[in-house]
Amino acid sequence: MTNDLPLSKEQILDTAEQVLKRFGPDKTSVVDVARALQVSHGTLYRHFASKAALREAVTERWLRRIIAEPLAALAELPGVSAAERLRQWVAALIAAKRTYAADDPELFKMYADVTLETGDMIDTHICGLIGQMASIIAAGVASGELKPVDPEDTARAIFIATSKFHHPSHAREWQAERADREFDIVWRLLLQGIVPDVRQA
Repeated sequence: MTNDLPLSKEQILDTAEQVLKRFGPDKTSVVDVARALQVSHGTLYRHFASKAALREAVTERWLRRIIAEPLAALAELPGVSAAERLRQWVAALIAAKRTYAADDPELFKMYADVTLETGDMIDTHICGLIGQMASIIAAGVASGELKPVDPEDTARAIFIATSKFHHPSHAREWQAERADREFDIVWRLLLQGIVPDVRQA
């Protein structure tokens, strides 16, 4: 029995996410998602050209909801120094990746796979995150809290320097006891490059 009512993109993505969580990204097919929606798989292909396109759309929405949007709010946090806000932002990124790697493993695996398969969507996501950090740094430079560095270049450098703690290819290392200490070591070194007096940061 099929459902003849028109489907929205959000309805498809909601269902696809649940099916992917249930069966895993490797075993889930477009037919599985169509069956859950009670439509033909041809109906889904009118919205998404392939299984890869559907997976990419689910991943993009997942990254936006659980990573980009919460971090955007943190980037605007009032009453906190730029250096501390930047640390909180990076720490929140790391915590979110650790949490979802442990609590939502199927979607996290799909995200890790998509980072290897799809360049444009991941690049757009990363550029958005770097832009959020750049806004924190720019505010700190303007207030004199941070050295007169280039916000965009500095944000990109920090993102790259901390990638071990948030890039999915390093997920197996995140639970190691030394992980937090290693982040602290890296962060103290980074602060020396951007804070006029790192002891006060």
